[in-house]
Amino acid sequence: MRSVVLTKGVPDFSEGAVSFNEEGHLERGKTPTVMNPNDKFALEAALQTRVRHGGHVSVMSMGPPGYKEVLGEAMESVYADDLYLLSDRECAAADTWATAITISAALEKYEEEVGEIDLLFAGFKTADGETGHTGPQTAWAMGWPMITHALALDIEDTTVRAKRLVEGDVDEIETVESSTPSLIVADPEFEPTYRKASHRLEHKRLRQETSERAADYEEHLTMWDHQDMNLDPDYIGLDGSPTIVSSVDPIPKAPSEREATMVDPTDADGMSRVVDELAPFAGGD
Repeated sequence: MRSVVLTKGVPDFSEGAVSFNEEGHLERGKTPTVMNPNDKFALEAALQTRVRHGGHVSVMSMGPPGYKEVLGEAMESVYADDLYLLSDRECAAADTWATAITISAALEKYEEEVGEIDLLFAGFKTADGETGHTGPQTAWAMGWPMITHALALDIEDTTVRAKRLVEGDVDEIETVESSTPSLIVADPEFEPTYRKASHRLEHKRLRQETSERAADYEEHLTMWDHQDMNLDPDYIGLDGSPTIVSSVDPIPKAPSEREATMVDPTDADGMSRVVDELAPFAGGD
């Protein structure tokens, strides 16, 4: 099974140093960046597929050259055989639609030069935009079916069978099937399973291999610009984005120091004051 996992760099909100330009667009080159947390579940689903069915896993992202480190993080933290970065100033300030157009062109190039894709994996949503659009829009552009909110996954020949979350209630789960190639959007509740001893041994071996590769991840990295993908600049980046950002609210930085009152548990009067202060927030009588 040949899989491609989409990942994205998102602002490291824990740092509190998120930079926007005058037009309200995030300046990613000036903002500390980490791998989108939800993409880890997509990577885990791809690794499970790799363990159970063999094959190859590529990880792909679109962004500035600094996203090399995000791809390296994906390779080291979960798994990747190789990495692809779509990086070009013409792609800057893209909304989800322009991003999907760029990624779909990259996937077509990938299939022409590397191999046919069986599964495309994406995370539930990103920590910055939180739209959850890019994966499904890319599948639409490719003409592929999709399974969203996947909790468990298995493949038999060219049939993908998945358990997916329905209406946000973990108790409502349905089993669906799709043919390959397909997009799989892994839900945050996705948990990989390795019941066979052979699978657990293979998982351990692959994790060791990817950790070793990650030490020199740039040797396994391919970069493509808009010319490599034969893309018209009018249809990508800001020019190809129908979304208009009207305003941006700054993200407040958490205070580095917080006031605290120390109460000795053996101090009856002090503990009584704490209980009286917290009682209104307890939600009971």
